[in-house]
Amino acid sequence: MKSRDTLIRLRRFQVDEKRRRVAQIESMVADFARMGADLDREIGQEEQRAGISDPAHFAYPTYARAAAQRRDNLRRSAAELETQLEEAKAALADAFEELKKVEILEDRERSAERAAETARDQAGMDAIGLGRARA
Repeated sequence: MKSRDTLIRLRRFQVDEKRRRVAQIESMVADFARMGADLDREIGQEEQRAGISDPAHFAYPTYARAAAQRRDNLRRSAAELETQLEEAKAALADAFEELKKVEILEDRERSAERAAETARDQAGMDAIGLGRARA
């Protein structure tokens, strides 16, 4: 019984760890999206200030070019994180399933123990009743 409790605690810890990982990745994706939107806005402002919106133009603002590169890098990173997020969610689902299996097994064991205890109690009561009936 002790080892089963330890196993349940371990599985719960693993589920909690995987939940934290999923939340962390989701937060990073949201941060990258926010930073990308900020960079889009800055690029637009810089292009408007310079009056040039064609990146191939020789006088295109250097800051806008660098910001666009950074924005593209953030988008690539966010896409990679989306892949990691799907993997993390799958790992969380697996860990949760394993936890449920162990908990169901524990519940079955407890039910069997309670049934056996109830049967022993009933047998004792039956013995008392038979003893009184014979007396």
